[in-house]
Amino acid sequence: MASIFSPLTIIFFFLLVLWGGEARDPFACDPKNAATRSLPFCKESLAIAERVKDLIGRLTMEEKVGLLVNNAAAVPRLGIKGYEWWSEALHGVSNVGPGTKFGGQFPAATSFPQVITTAASFNASLWEAIGQVASDEARAMYNGGTGGLTYWSPNVNIFRDPRWGRGQETPGEDPILAGKYAASYVRGLQGSDGNRLKVAASCKHFTAYDLDNWKGVDRFHFNAEVSKQDMEDTFNVPFRMCVKEGKVASVMCSYNQVNGVPTCADPILLNTTLRGLWGLNGYIVSDCDSVGVFYNAQHYTSTPEQAAAAAIQAGLDLDCGPFLAQHTHNTVKKGLLREAHVNGALANTLTVQMRLGMYDGEQSGHPYANLGPRDVCTPSHQDLALEAARQGIVLLKNKGPSLPLSTRRHRTLAVIGPNSNATVTMIGNYAGIACGYTSPLKGIGKYTKTIHELGCSNVACTDDKQFGRAINAAQQADATVLVMGLDQSIEAETVDRVGLLLPGHQQDLVSKVASASKGPTILVIMSGGPVDITFAKNDPRIQGIFWAGYPGQAGGAAIADILFGTSSPGGKLPMTWYPEGYVEKLAMTNMAMRSKRSKGYPGRTYRFYSGPVVYPFGYGLYYTHFVHTLVSAPKVVSVPVDGHRHNNRSNIANNAIKVTHARCAKLSISLEVDVKNVGSRDATHTLLVFSAPPAGNAHWAPHKHLVAFHKLHLPAKAQHRVRINIHVCKLLSVVDRSGTRRIPMGLHSLHIADIKHSLTLHPHTLGIINS
Repeated sequence: MASIFSPLTIIFFFLLVLWGGEARDPFACDPKNAATRSLPFCKESLAIAERVKDLIGRLTMEEKVGLLVNNAAAVPRLGIKGYEWWSEALHGVSNVGPGTKFGGQFPAATSFPQVITTAASFNASLWEAIGQVASDEARAMYNGGTGGLTYWSPNVNIFRDPRWGRGQETPGEDPILAGKYAASYVRGLQGSDGNRLKVAASCKHFTAYDLDNWKGVDRFHFNAEVSKQDMEDTFNVPFRMCVKEGKVASVMCSYNQVNGVPTCADPILLNTTLRGLWGLNGYIVSDCDSVGVFYNAQHYTSTPEQAAAAAIQAGLDLDCGPFLAQHTHNTVKKGLLREAHVNGALANTLTVQMRLGMYDGEQSGHPYANLGPRDVCTPSHQDLALEAARQGIVLLKNKGPSLPLSTRRHRTLAVIGPNSNATVTMIGNYAGIACGYTSPLKGIGKYTKTIHELGCSNVACTDDKQFGRAINAAQQADATVLVMGLDQSIEAETVDRVGLLLPGHQQDLVSKVASASKGPTILVIMSGGPVDITFAKNDPRIQGIFWAGYPGQAGGAAIADILFGTSSPGGKLPMTWYPEGYVEKLAMTNMAMRSKRSKGYPGRTYRFYSGPVVYPFGYGLYYTHFVHTLVSAPKVVSVPVDGHRHNNRSNIANNAIKVTHARCAKLSISLEVDVKNVGSRDATHTLLVFSAPPAGNAHWAPHKHLVAFHKLHLPAKAQHRVRINIHVCKLLSVVDRSGTRRIPMGLHSLHIADIKHSLTLHPHTLGIINS
């Protein structure tokens, strides 16, 4: 296949190789500054804690307050420049946030697929690789003076409701998938040296945040009423994994209240949970203007000083917004807050800056100091963006099979639809300026001759005026590809959907074109959230369906590669696709995950919903066929228990042991599965492993839940043995109504692709505890 890079792009790369830019001036501790270079906080040989303590001791109260906000003020007398904390790197360096500016030597950055698309790859090594590229480019831009080092990404909220406009930013609806994504992407961003950060990531938005603006209820006024069970079992899981496994340097609290308390003023969430239970080594930042929001919009406190005190005492270290800079000094003067609380907040932010090397003077000796313009938009980075898009595309239907298409038999393709020539739409939200775009039309055009018609002028598709030309194109071509779906006008931050159907007249256009098409009709859906396309699933004239998400700058090339079989589809849906009727049964404001049949409440996500679906979580077809053989797996596992407190045996039908009572450290099981590609095509396989708890827990435990996944590439006729480790306490436990995590004893069912394996857990008591 021809190169995806234009001659202009190649020339641009050549010029960058010749770049020999000068290093930026030091942020602080400039060795040329005789007044500061010998101060303890500038000495790399000292422990960071000692350096931070020295620096805080030299600051006046006015200077301290100026450092509590995202646009932190300079401290000229100590040789410290101002710093903008707010940069974003959701799926590549973004121009959202004032900390990063494109232009000059950095006109663009690699724009990877939107997170929901890369999540569909179920490939943790890919997620980490994307993080590594994003941080390479971020460091390069910092070195060039156009970017920051603190990135408020990733978004690891649960995609709880299919209407949520920001669901596209998340890794989907499953807590373990979201947590694994969080830890992997954060490791890619921050690097492997825990003491020295490449860039500082931030997992957001903590917590139970998944509503923006629905039927008059917005995120600034919403109080999420969440049970202890759902908090422990669902909403907090990705954040815990981000902190404990990803070692993230920051967590961002959200706009909403949880059970009547703003998250950015909740000491149980911030101090007790994030810092105490999970051991966050870093800073906590507010979503932008969250402190102002809980004072001005939520009226949580009577005075601005009370709001500032509530936030800082709860554990907030940094305010994205001006509120703390405006009111903290008065708060201390009035005795509502001790200066020690301010010092504690600064200790957390300054420690992260020192781990980033910002107080080490000249950066010439640092491992990332040589990154520059030539390290941005490189061919290898753009190749990774293309590969990520390929891995994230999900094949939903292949009747016949009709796919892949053939360049011999399908010499002319009608390419139709409002997203058929999309460019910016492909990168979704929180994106920057892409290195370049390959639209679906352009990608398909590299394989075969195309006849192009939009059919609708945009995704709103408010009329059928262009239908005739689209139908005519389909009648002339050997095959038809319809690229339909959504964009940021339909789903975005501050924009939640009302329903799940294709907008406007899109469905009518698809049906009429499919009816008229001379050859096979393939439907490609570009969207973040799920779409009810039952009509297309059931229409025999539509032979193939892909979901491409928002596939990034190279999305059109990836779609074409999958269509023509240069690459094989291997993605799986990271969220359930519901029928339109689902959203009529529950309000977005109802946070309950579990169903309540007596109230007609259907429950949420595959873990608790048992109604009809268009496509289930984890669904995705291949161009080949895989056979799975379970080679080895235990049938019985003994769970060592330290002892039973009085009444520890619960009234749950099958006794479930508290995780805190089990010896969990090395309590894991191993499975071995042979996977064989018995087809004639090389392909990438996504192996998903689910667990269903013992019968009798159905009224409070999930139907099933994801416990492991593995990605592997198999040539035709090849076989590979996969070893899967499952930590019993972490992955086979469930949460009871009181929010206590327990390991159900009895018969568990492991679902490994098309294999079901029974596993019995029983307790082995090591001692008795009386309390």
